[in-house]
Amino acid sequence: MEQNSNIIIRVANSGDVHYAETITAEMETSAKARGTGIAKRSPAYIAQKMDEGKAVIAHLTDGTWVGFCYIETWSHGEYVANSGLIVVPDFRKSGVAKGIKKRIFELSREKYPDSKIFGLTTGLAVMKINSELGYEPVTYSELTQDEAFWAGCKSCVNYDILMSKERKNCMCTAMLYDPKDHYQPEETKDHFEKNSKLYERLLRWKQRLFKDKNHDSEKSAGGSSRAKSLLHHFFNF
Repeated sequence: MEQNSNIIIRVANSGDVHYAETITAEMETSAKARGTGIAKRSPAYIAQKMDEGKAVIAHLTDGTWVGFCYIETWSHGEYVANSGLIVVPDFRKSGVAKGIKKRIFELSREKYPDSKIFGLTTGLAVMKINSELGYEPVTYSELTQDEAFWAGCKSCVNYDILMSKERKNCMCTAMLYDPKDHYQPEETKDHFEKNSKLYERLLRWKQRLFKDKNHDSEKSAGGSSRAKSLLHHFFNF
């Protein structure tokens, strides 16, 4: 258990299932506000993750819920996803998200030491946190190809984009930690810090290209052969 001031970050358990409806409601509200989607999960599904000890929850000392994230396994345990990260608006940019991501990463390594850990995100802040843990940006081809995982994206508002790209790309950026072949967190953190401005531009570029269906992507990508190369490597355009 990690406690920062009056915020407690810990592994969830069966005694936390009463938070499930609040968590799923905040997930949906947050996705709508951003205009980007995360796969919807039912309160029963979230409660199951708590029962199994495959989730991390953050709350105040008085029990007020603050944040949450959970673990999913794919391809017979070859891949692990840290999914559904959510923090209530009043506690964003306070370090809670970073604390949750750190604890869910540690929990994933404890439970599945040989599994590749991956995540999908539309936010630069989460990319930064992931880089500090040792994740690297990858193309979708390096993620699990488990049909059940991709089926979970059907409830996402961007599912049509994903399918139009033949599951090779979407609004989300993929990041991966491979326990058998990875850089040290200091290296991935340093790389991200050096290239954060570029990542930010590429993320915005990607969003514009995908959101405007009448946009000429080749015209938008013109002018910089280096940018084209990075777009292809990190976002598989």
